[in-house]
Amino acid sequence: MIRRITIIILAFLTASTAMGQMRKVQNKPYIDLRPMHFGISIGLNLQDARFNNVGPQILDDGTTRTIVCDADTWNPGFSVGVLADMRLSQHFNFRITPQMHFGSKRLIFRDFDNFTDGGQPYESTQDMKNTYLSVPFSLKFSAERFNNYRPYIIGGLAPMINLTGKDQEYVQLKRFDAMVEVGMGCDFYLPFFKLIPEIKFCYGLTNSLNKGHADELSDANMRVFSNSIDKAHTSMFLFTLYFE
Repeated sequence: MIRRITIIILAFLTASTAMGQMRKVQNKPYIDLRPMHFGISIGLNLQDARFNNVGPQILDDGTTRTIVCDADTWNPGFSVGVLADMRLSQHFNFRITPQMHFGSKRLIFRDFDNFTDGGQPYESTQDMKNTYLSVPFSLKFSAERFNNYRPYIIGGLAPMINLTGKDQEYVQLKRFDAMVEVGMGCDFYLPFFKLIPEIKFCYGLTNSLNKGHADELSDANMRVFSNSIDKAHTSMFLFTLYFE
C-alpha cells in the first residue's frame, strides 16, 4: 500500500512539473513569503473501519455462536475546518489544520449459526454515526512554483476526539484516537487568494474499539454481537478545499 501511494505521488509531481511550457503573469507573487498565515477549509470524507473478529464464542449456557462483523460500505460525510500555516523554508511549511468530520460507517454482522431459507447467514446492521474533532500536525513539502500552480506532498499525525455520545448500539468506538496522514495537493494562485485542492489518506494507529461497551448494553442478546470483535482500526479518505 505504501509503495503504491509513493508511486502515485511521484507520478503526480512529475506530471505537474511537466505541465505548461510558457511563463505567465503570476498572481499574488509574494504570497508564499508570509511567515505565517491562516485560512479555512471545506471538504468531503469517507470513513471506514477494519475489525478483527474473534471467531466462535462460548456463551454462558454452553452454546457456541460465530458472528462476523465488517464495514461493508463507504458513506460520504462532510468536513469543515480552519488552518494555521508557518513558513519554515522555501519548500517546507508546518501546518496545523483543526477540522470537524461528520460522517458514518455502516456495519454488518453475519450470524453463521442462524441461516435464512436461502441458506445465507442472518444479517444485522448498525449505522455508526461519528463526529470527529481532528487536530493534524503536518509537514508540507512544495515543489517550485510554475506560473500559478505549485504541487506538494504532505504528511503528519492527527490526534482525534470522537464527539459521539454513548448509545445502545452493538459497537462503540473510544473517545480518543490518533491517525497518521499522507496526501498530496496543488496550490492554485488566483487573483485574490490561493485555492488548494488536497486528497489525503488517514489510518488509525491505535485500537479504537471500546471493549467495555458490551457491559453497558441493557439488552443481553446484543452482547454476543459486541463481543464478536476485539480490535478496530479506523481509516478515512479526505478531499479538502483550502482557501488561503
